[in-house]
Amino acid sequence: MIFFVNTITHRLKYIADFIGQQIIGKSFDITDSQDKFIGSVGAKINYSNQPIAPDEFWIKPAPLLFETDIHPQQIDCFEVNGYKAFFKTEGDFSFDFFAASFFLLSRYEEYLPHEKDIYGRYAHENSLAFREGFLNLPIINSWLRDFIESLQVTFPNFKPRTPNFEFLPTYDIDEAFSYKHKEWWRSAGATIKDLLKGKFEKFALRRKVLNNRIADPFDSYSWIDDLHRPHQLKPRYFFLVAKNTGKYDRNILPSEIAVQTIIKQHAEKYAVGVHPSWLSGDDPSLIKEEKERIEHITTTKVTSSRQHYIRFTLPQTFRQLIDAGIKEDFSMGYGSINGFRASVASPFYWYDLEKEVATNLLLYPFCYMEANSFYEQKFSPAEALEEIRHYYNAVKAVDGTLITIWHNTFLGTDEKFKGWREVYRQFVEEIVM
Repeated sequence: MIFFVNTITHRLKYIADFIGQQIIGKSFDITDSQDKFIGSVGAKINYSNQPIAPDEFWIKPAPLLFETDIHPQQIDCFEVNGYKAFFKTEGDFSFDFFAASFFLLSRYEEYLPHEKDIYGRYAHENSLAFREGFLNLPIINSWLRDFIESLQVTFPNFKPRTPNFEFLPTYDIDEAFSYKHKEWWRSAGATIKDLLKGKFEKFALRRKVLNNRIADPFDSYSWIDDLHRPHQLKPRYFFLVAKNTGKYDRNILPSEIAVQTIIKQHAEKYAVGVHPSWLSGDDPSLIKEEKERIEHITTTKVTSSRQHYIRFTLPQTFRQLIDAGIKEDFSMGYGSINGFRASVASPFYWYDLEKEVATNLLLYPFCYMEANSFYEQKFSPAEALEEIRHYYNAVKAVDGTLITIWHNTFLGTDEKFKGWREVYRQFVEEIVM
């Protein structure tokens, strides 16, 4: 498929490559030659200010892809085919699908002045998707589907690629154990606190676990394996291996043999990545150090990551990940609400908007994390099941990739999370049968 534009810019090439991959499985043939465009055979897209050929699909472009600065954009949303859209234009499509997709994928709004949440992160309330009510939809994928249908009206012989729905379960291991293998002072302090607060049942449970009479409440690894095995799922695991613990980094120290054993066992069966600590957000050198720590434990190369607490700032954090040797990152989502932060349910490469360059960092966007349902949205297990079903249906409808985040803590036997492992088991069995 040929794509005509008067001026080929970095932004234009980036988004045209993404959309080309989604539509035909490879990049568009981009040209600024009218003669080449007019003389080409087959489907052709004219992305310029006026029509130039009788057999073309014409979209009059918005200015965004031809700019080189970052400034507030005038965005007025309207409805098309039951979905929100913006950058209304002329031609064979009612809005500039390429510019609108670039705005959302590049996270343009996160480079503008904005309010932070209590953890210093970009607050989801700032986002266009939240304000306009489409955060819970992979709207770019829906636009893609409509765009393809419009292309096929103009070019009946055009055959787009056929995408397949994929379910990619992922797990963050923040605290490998609830009671076991902690520094003596952490265990002693927690025990004293339980006694002072009259939590005698918890005190008794702790003693049973430490005396190996019952399993640790967070030890859900075999249970998760048993869930994967019959369905041949290929999950990703991200391990927090901070050398020093703190308020937000509450992991069991990676020097513990039990922790190393768990990491090794998972690396033998699944793809594992690093879960950069909270402290690495203040000291970026720790990202590479923690990555190398997992590599030393597993004797395998680690090239994937997900930020602890979904703590990242654009563009600094992603640049730091690239410098540390990370090739794939799974942090594109919110740690405060479920939904599609980049409005897409397909992996995409990160575009460094300040440097105006497409990078080789492949982002895998997640849309559901059980911790958001539990801590932020205050959902019951039954409400969470309905929520995760919604995200499954939304992604399945566009043949996208459904990426979920669960923690071993929720899938264990801790009374605090009672009912949550049953929700997950029911959901998995529903969608893979």
